[in-house]
Amino acid sequence: MSTEEKKPLEKVCIICAKGSLEDVYATLVMANGAVMEGIETNVFFTFFGLDGITKERLNSLHTATTGNPAMRMPGGLPFPTMLGGLPGVEAGVSKMMRNQMEELDIPPVDEFLEMITAGGGTIYACKLAVDMFKLEKEDLHEEVDSIITIGDFYGLCDGDRTQIIFT
Repeated sequence: MSTEEKKPLEKVCIICAKGSLEDVYATLVMANGAVMEGIETNVFFTFFGLDGITKERLNSLHTATTGNPAMRMPGGLPFPTMLGGLPGVEAGVSKMMRNQMEELDIPPVDEFLEMITAGGGTIYACKLAVDMFKLEKEDLHEEVDSIITIGDFYGLCDGDRTQIIFT
């Protein structure tokens, strides 16, 4: 048994680089959990993760139905990858996922962003990705604090009780 004193986590820096429904929600759930635990929370959205903070897309994210070996149909049967390519399947699966989250009272993306910042968390957009996708600050949700470089974000992640999480 270890006698070493536990040092609680003081800060998390979460990087969201994917824009699927499940990837953005993984980021939001972890960030909100950290805020609720009183942990300093910085969230950095980059590349396709920007969809999670882009006004016109954040509440209509999709679940990838092809190339996802963990995808299951109702009842637990494996979801055939071939079905995922059929027109309307991805939209239907995404709607089903959103409905299931709503039944569990999981808030939509925009509300989650508001909860995180209301709890003291900070949301950032990646300058490189914003420039690459030709976005402006006005295209992003109001809860986005600023557009920064990855170097700036790493500067926010200092401290020996800091965890960087990449989703």
